[in-house]
Amino acid sequence: MGDNAEVASPCVSLCVIDAPTGLCAGCYRTVAEIAAWLDLSDAQRRAVVDATRIRRALSAPAIASRQMKHGQR
Repeated sequence: MGDNAEVASPCVSLCVIDAPTGLCAGCYRTVAEIAAWLDLSDAQRRAVVDATRIRRALSAPAIASRQMKHGQR
């Protein structure tokens, strides 16, 4: 992604907060990051997107398992 490219929201319309992690089960952002998204600069948005990639790699299996147990996926 070039520096001048607008940063798209990572939202995938699966808006469920995973209680143990505090992350959205769809996009892996925190509630604070979701709420602030429109006010963030492109650099801040890129930092959030980078953080979501790490969070997904670390947390996806556990979050998906909890969502399946609760019939949310």
